[in-house]
Amino acid sequence: MKIKDRYAPSPTGLQHIGGMRTALFNYLFAVSRGGTFVLRLEDTDRARFDRRFVENLYDTFEWLGIRWDEGPDIGGPSAPYVQSERLGLYETHARRLHDSGNAYECFCSTGRLAELREARGAESGYDRRCRTMTEAERAERKGRGEVPVLRLKIPLGETTVFSDRLLGTIAWKNEDINPDPVLLKSDRFPTYHLANVVDDHFMGITHVLRAQEWLASTPLHAILYRAFGWEPPEFCHLPMVMGPDGKKLSKRHGATSVDEFRRLGCLPEALLNYVALLGCSYEEGKAFYTLAELAERFSLDRLNKAPAVFDYKKLAWYNGHYLRGKSDAELAALAMPYAVEQGLFGAEGAAPSESQRAGFLGAMPLIRERASFLGEIPDKLRYLFAEPGVPEAGEFIPKKADLDRTIALLEAGRAFVPELAVLSDAECEALVKTGAERVGAKLGDLMMPLRVALTGSRVSPPLFGSVRVLGPDRALARVDRALEKLRSSCGPSSP
Repeated sequence: MKIKDRYAPSPTGLQHIGGMRTALFNYLFAVSRGGTFVLRLEDTDRARFDRRFVENLYDTFEWLGIRWDEGPDIGGPSAPYVQSERLGLYETHARRLHDSGNAYECFCSTGRLAELREARGAESGYDRRCRTMTEAERAERKGRGEVPVLRLKIPLGETTVFSDRLLGTIAWKNEDINPDPVLLKSDRFPTYHLANVVDDHFMGITHVLRAQEWLASTPLHAILYRAFGWEPPEFCHLPMVMGPDGKKLSKRHGATSVDEFRRLGCLPEALLNYVALLGCSYEEGKAFYTLAELAERFSLDRLNKAPAVFDYKKLAWYNGHYLRGKSDAELAALAMPYAVEQGLFGAEGAAPSESQRAGFLGAMPLIRERASFLGEIPDKLRYLFAEPGVPEAGEFIPKKADLDRTIALLEAGRAFVPELAVLSDAECEALVKTGAERVGAKLGDLMMPLRVALTGSRVSPPLFGSVRVLGPDRALARVDRALEKLRSSCGPSSP
């Protein structure tokens, strides 16, 4: 059988991690089986629809490198792929359900339905009042200008059974299904249920991979397929994506939209790699995969039934791994927009000068092992492009040393700053080690005051590389400012 699956988002919000994973798994499944991956826009919720969300969808998947074989932007044999452009098809098939006795017109007002929901404390409190309305009553209501909706007539006293690839055989009592849900609204737009089933059938969708939150809709869809006399696709409800606290992933846990992760400075290959592992296994002992490798190994049999937990720290670890794999030039190019936006080179949005650009490139080896996301890089390197304030004297003083000893150590360190700017790391380490022995100090004690003087902090990227980026003149000027402050902290000299 030729596999055909789809990602069918509603453009009512930004693309989030759950939706991205659904799209990714559908893409991987189609590619792994030599099938067809379809994008369909389910835009029937006109109250929340916004064109910006459509553009966000295209931009997100372009960034991720996921492409569909058929869709609104590229066309295909089942066009159009936007539901608002297929209204005639839905109305025809809604009328077919009505004429076959599987659906009926309902005239209940929104006010009455709201009262029922409140009284029953349920999402849908509909009492099937119009299900037994006579044709004469319906004609009278229409004669008064009332426009009905069309509702599905759920068979009562039955159990709907369907098969799920991951969860097995599922039996659902019809009394527990949403009571006679609306199929066609009064504005003649279909609801999700009708449009989804009609489109999957006419687009030839063989497999529906979607989140388990849609499981409760599946018995309703199974009833629709049976009412139409159509063969349903194979369903596979993917495990939920949860936060670290075991609850559904949401903003209370942190970033959830793909845009937020992009703003943090997540690389697409890292996000793809990590999200692909949420609820699916690929190969024992292997952690990193290209998109092609994921597609080669993907199988529905490797899906887990248990919910997947989104671990922000693990994503940071993945992203750090991919950052470390970039060349200096690649990393600088990726990080530069964040540096400009965060005002690393002057005012916010200011472009770097040639010397600043060269210094930024030269600083990449200093930061590669210390950044998890691109957005962290500018702040970690800010001391190289703006003069840091001179900390209080206590920040300079090594353990078991006093102020006078600290001044002596910084003066000793100042002596070899010019050489640190031109020597290799190995040569710098040998030089400083010799200098420490000469003044009878531990290597760390000699380095600490110098590090604080040059970077403004006890913790910073590698010191030797920092001196090379700063250059000897800027580095010496910072040491001299620090010495001036430390000496002034000693108070007036004794006579």
